Amino acid sequence: MAAADSVAVLTGAGISAESGVPTFRGSGGLWRNYSPQELATPEAFARDPRLVWEWYDWRRGIIARAQPNPGHRALAELERRAGGRGSFTLITQNVDGLHERAGSRNVAKLHGDIWLLRCVGCGREERNEQVPLADLPPRCECSALLRPGVVWFGEPLPPDEWERAERASRRAQVFLVIGTSAVVYPAAGLAEVARQAGAKLGIVNPEPTPLDSVADWVLRGPSGDILARLL
Repeated sequence: MAAADSVAVLTGAGISAESGVPTFRGSGGLWRNYSPQELATPEAFARDPRLVWEWYDWRRGIIARAQPNPGHRALAELERRAGGRGSFTLITQNVDGLHERAGSRNVAKLHGDIWLLRCVGCGREERNEQVPLADLPPRCECSALLRPGVVWFGEPLPPDEWERAERASRRAQVFLVIGTSAVVYPAAGLAEVARQAGAKLGIVNPEPTPLDSVADWVLRGPSGDILARLL
């Protein structure tokens, strides 16, 4: 990896779970007997925006107390060693911002940003890191509702971020998949895009993934431990 001119990394909920952020699919992901799949949809927001915002306000509080772990910091260090030439791209499915807090700069956010609020009326976006939010549900200056700036189930990925991720995957000589079950598409498909373009594929995850059988390296364990040792 040290000799590679271009590295792309795909991260998922597992790396943030090491910082105490509950995953969607884990037992800690439940909230008031609701599953995330019931709340993270446009239909749920239209039906009960306050309930959806109570859940997101709770998530924002957990994330605000969390700290980047050694896995986050190792990836930021890898980017720093790459020299800032665009040869290192971090593609994440996470919305918590822990990668940026650790120092990562070239980040493609496939699923949005929980600290971004978007107006459902005029489309204006604003960054808001207030925890807890003063009003639920929050409203825009135009008086329409604000929604979390994240990708909900049934919504397309942001096209600019997806284009960045695809471009980085195609040019990567090494593609790492870290802390993800590799079952959420289209993000998981980026590994195949990279392989078809000739990249070496590495997996870092505590549990087996569907990509293990085609990977060049599989490193089983928490990313904070493995990535720190790789450095």
